[in-house]
This record gives sequence, C-alpha cells and structure tokens, in this order.
Amino acid sequence: MLPSHHPWSGCGILQQLTRLMLRRGPEQGDVAKRRQAATMGTSIFPCLFLILLTRGSPAQCAEDGGSASDGTAGTAEKPVLLNSITDADAFIGGAEVVVIGFFQEPESSEASEFRLAAGRIPEVPFGLSSSSAVLSHYGVAANTVTLFRRVDNDRMDLDMNSKDTDAEKITRFVRMNELRLVTEYNPMTAIGVMQSSLQLHLLLITDKMSPKHPERMLRYQAAAEQFKGKILFILVDSNLKSNEHTVSYFKLKKSQLPALAIFHMPDDEQDVLTLDEISVERVQDFCNRFLQRMQKKEDEPEEKALNEEL
Repeated sequence: MLPSHHPWSGCGILQQLTRLMLRRGPEQGDVAKRRQAATMGTSIFPCLFLILLTRGSPAQCAEDGGSASDGTAGTAEKPVLLNSITDADAFIGGAEVVVIGFFQEPESSEASEFRLAAGRIPEVPFGLSSSSAVLSHYGVAANTVTLFRRVDNDRMDLDMNSKDTDAEKITRFVRMNELRLVTEYNPMTAIGVMQSSLQLHLLLITDKMSPKHPERMLRYQAAAEQFKGKILFILVDSNLKSNEHTVSYFKLKKSQLPALAIFHMPDDEQDVLTLDEISVERVQDFCNRFLQRMQKKEDEPEEKALNEEL
C-alpha cells in the first residue's frame, strides 16, 4: 500500500472499496498477471482515493472518463481489419495507444461487444484480427483484447472468454490503461499510471484554463519525446479539487504554479522546480539533473562495497 503522504494516494482506503475495485475491475491476461504481485499493493489505491474525493464509483468513472490526452487520434473505420502481421505492426506503430481485438470468429458476440466499445472511444484506434498468424505472432489466444502503448513499450491483455466481459468492461479497461507521452492524471488514468513499468514520474502542475496552456503543452510534449521509455510525463490540472493533495504533497501553492515535480516511485526521491514558463530546454535540464542524481545514488553503494573489499 502507498503511504498516506504519497502524491498518488491520500487517506486510508477502506477494505470494502478495495474489494469493490477488484471485483468490478477488468480481468487482464497473462501479461498483466506477471506484474500483479508487484503492483497489487499500489495499482488500486490511487484510483480509489480519487473516487472517494469525487464521490464517484468505478462504473461511473468508466462512463464519464475522458481521454488521457489533449490530442486525438482516430481511424476512418473502426475497427480496422488487420489481415497480416505487417498490417498489425504498422497499425501499432501508427499511434501512441492502439487497441486490437484478436478473435477467431470476427462475427462472434465477443467481437460485437468489442466493436461497440470501439465506437465509444473515437480518439483511440481500434483494430481487429482473426488471422492465426497474427495471433501467434503476438502470443495471444483467441478472444483477447490487447492495448499497446508506446510510452513504456508495454501492453495489457483482457481475456474476453469471461461471460460477463462486455463493451462496458472493455471501455473501462482501455480508459484505465491508455498512457501517452503526456498523460493527464484523473480517476481513470490512475491505475495505468501506477501499473506503468516506468518508475520515474514527471508532473507538470498547471492551470488548464490558462490561455497559455496550449503552448505549454506543446513544449512539454516535445520534451517528453526525449525521455520516452525513461520518464512518465504527467499533467496535473491544479483546478481540480481531487488534485489538491498532489499539489500540497510537493509543498506548492497555486501562486507558485506552473511547476515541475519529479519523483522516483520506489523511494520517493523527489525534486520540484517552479518556473514562470515552460520551455523544452528547462524541462530537459531538470530531468537530466535528476537522472544524474539517481545514477550517483545507485553508484554509491557499489563504490562503498568496493572500498570495503579493498
């Protein structure tokens, strides 16, 4: 469990709510299960904390949750039929987040639910394949929905063989796991943030209503490209009451925003930079200095052990 002072948690979480999330959450495939033991203690609590603050429920989050990014990406036809490995590879490489349904029978009831979910999330590209070669290439069984994301080169699987897996659960599964180069933190993206393999998080805490916000986001996204696979870039809207805990965790006041805050998940190592304006260079410098600091911290025990041996 995350400590109460952690930015992605807030107060003690009721066991009843924990069980509710586990019962109602999507059943993911083997890829997610391999990390379940490591992430179970952290993945559900941030979302539940925000649910408590917003007085919502997991089901309402799925219905009301917006996109995890300001940008949009779509396809002319949803889902796109992927008849070969080449088609599937190109499809996955064409967007930050894509979802593919692997079905042995493309007209099955499971595939119909998948198509229905695809229509509910227009900004995420959906593909569908019933090719045995494609299924084998990606190591999935028939009736599996897989989300591929570029930010951490990861994937999440949802088993469609369960009788109660429908369009609503597919929608919730996508909303919970759609991480992008810049992910806006909200009740739906909280679980994806915590399940990411990236342990280093950079937060831009800013007012989305500011007329300067679009330009700030362009610069922040440009910087994110440079640290893809190393740092998870997150946008925190300071206007949301549910984000007040995150702002206070870094000992910031609204008068000091916008600000950058970076922290390392395993040990809560952190740093904060208040700044008048966002620039690609300042974001890069801030990240590089923190990475160097973390590298030095990792090297110190090795140097100490070597000196003791000598």
